[in-house]
Amino acid sequence: MSILLCDSNCELWFERVRELKLDYISMPYCYNNEEYGYDLGENTDFKKFYSAVRGGAIPKTMALNPENYKEILTPYFKAGEDVLYISFSHTMSGTFAQLDKALEELKEEFPERKCTVFNTNSISLGAGLQVEAAAELKLKGATDDEILAFLNEFTHRVAVYFVVDDLMHLKRGGRLSAGAAVAGTLLSIKPILTVSADGGLNVYTKALGRKKAMRSLADKVKCELKGTEYSVYIIDADCKEEGDELEKMIKSARPDAKTVRQPVGPVIGSHCGPGTLGVIFVADKRPIPLEKK
Repeated sequence: MSILLCDSNCELWFERVRELKLDYISMPYCYNNEEYGYDLGENTDFKKFYSAVRGGAIPKTMALNPENYKEILTPYFKAGEDVLYISFSHTMSGTFAQLDKALEELKEEFPERKCTVFNTNSISLGAGLQVEAAAELKLKGATDDEILAFLNEFTHRVAVYFVVDDLMHLKRGGRLSAGAAVAGTLLSIKPILTVSADGGLNVYTKALGRKKAMRSLADKVKCELKGTEYSVYIIDADCKEEGDELEKMIKSARPDAKTVRQPVGPVIGSHCGPGTLGVIFVADKRPIPLEKK
């Protein structure tokens, strides 16, 4: 069996990662001319980050380069270990082209070693739910092939829905057109966004105003949640009171739901901005975006 590796864009909390005996790649972000690596909340100053963004700071995220990946993977290969890396969506970042270059170079030095990459086609706890389920299987003794077979089916059942407070953050990151961002802001339209099967960010539906958007998120869990084996993650980007309110709405509608509250980390928060609310859970299938219905 291989070492199971994830990245911090899965946003599992650091204590949970330790419980699952996982190693992770810390993904970088920068604001106010300082560069950081997200540590899954262990020493992250969320208030400082979101206060800076609310004050006008423009955070940035960066792709790792081949040398970064070689530094991460070489110790495993030197120790005679293979790696099963469960990654965030390849559609959302150019970092995986750099990973491919690193793996080509490492193959020459370590021809007997391998790094298998499973693309969750998701991000934040949409990837995290998949990592968590895979790690639990590994702790029970599952082989790499058994874990991959499970993930190939499970990935199509992980539903991600979220709403942002300021559409301009998505516009700046190229996720929304300038016209749509301006129109949505003026009309108080709150798109409910999702991550589609190909790992892209898409509009699922639209709500008029924040309260209706929150009710829509709660309704999605109420109607689509399947079983109680896996957690329902409720995440917020510096809007904890609303996140707590959303959790109460979900628990009222689905008392059987096993809810977990978490903040959105700075890497994801750099793109969605403060005020983002989201729900991630296991359904029958992934949501079908508005433009694909």
